[in-house]
Amino acid sequence: MARRIEHQATTRWTADQVHAALVDPTYLRDRLSKLGGTDASLLDHQVNGEKVSLRLRHGVPATELPSAVRAFLKGDLVIERTEEWDRNGDGGWLGRVQAGIPGVPGHIRGAMRLSEAPAGGSLMEMRGEVSVSIPFVGGKVEEVVSGQIVKLLTKEFEHTTAWLDEHQS
Repeated sequence: MARRIEHQATTRWTADQVHAALVDPTYLRDRLSKLGGTDASLLDHQVNGEKVSLRLRHGVPATELPSAVRAFLKGDLVIERTEEWDRNGDGGWLGRVQAGIPGVPGHIRGAMRLSEAPAGGSLMEMRGEVSVSIPFVGGKVEEVVSGQIVKLLTKEFEHTTAWLDEHQS
């Protein structure tokens, strides 16, 4: 059974400013160097008009994983993530995210919405799911992965705000 992921964050920066950072290769490399974990890398980045697609690799050291998950993975948790962003009709941005763990049957999928907040600044919303099809331990892997994703999303958005504070002054 899939485990839901939900995350929401606000910042004083506009949706366009946040989006510009989220798809900037310099920003992405900086974020990955600070938050991406083991062997983090920007694997691909493509721009076609207002559409942007990117592929990232994140890693979580095996020492930070529960023993049941370590026994199954036999090493670090590696997550390969693809994001696609495009302008939506209300002036904000819509994103799709897919991720997987090489060698693990399952998926991570989600939708992101970056919009202007009514009181100013912007609002980032993410909704998705983690599904791992492994008898007996799949639920534990889903729990660990979904927890890591929520922590990562929180840290990434904090990093985005700090990066914009530093680079958009």
